[in-house]
Amino acid sequence: MAKISKNTKDYPRPSWDEYFLEVMYTIGKRSSCDRGRSGCVITKDNRILATGYAGSPIGTKHCDDVGHELQGTLYQDGTKSMHCIRTAHAEQNAIVHAARVGTSLLDSTIYCNMIPCYACAKMIINAGVVKLVSKKDYHASKRTKEIFREAGIKFKIINKEVTKYKDQ
Repeated sequence: MAKISKNTKDYPRPSWDEYFLEVMYTIGKRSSCDRGRSGCVITKDNRILATGYAGSPIGTKHCDDVGHELQGTLYQDGTKSMHCIRTAHAEQNAIVHAARVGTSLLDSTIYCNMIPCYACAKMIINAGVVKLVSKKDYHASKRTKEIFREAGIKFKIINKEVTKYKDQ
């Protein structure tokens, strides 16, 4: 019978953040909008409560099939960006999934591909999430970071790379 090594040097286990970010990445592969292929995982006590990915509402057309529905946004500082409004964001879909099955997100942690948009940030706060871990930053994250600080949401960005879209 083969001996099973209990030495973690033989097989380094990922940290909880690394683990959930990898799960988030896999979930994002289901996205039906190629502008980000974003996924989201919401956890509590290192257990998955809900997941979501960027995709159109149930029973409606997907960006991958019919194209994007882009809308321009003008920020107070004068910068502009384009957003696809055909899909719900991964964070929105994860929060809605939890609501559909009656799962409280109070005191949970959310794992995202990038710092969420301002609309998602407000939903995250109101859902009771207390911590956010993102793989990357987001080109329009200034207001999100401000409201997270104001609401006492802890957030960590693993890679300081900023996600930008070709037609932002």
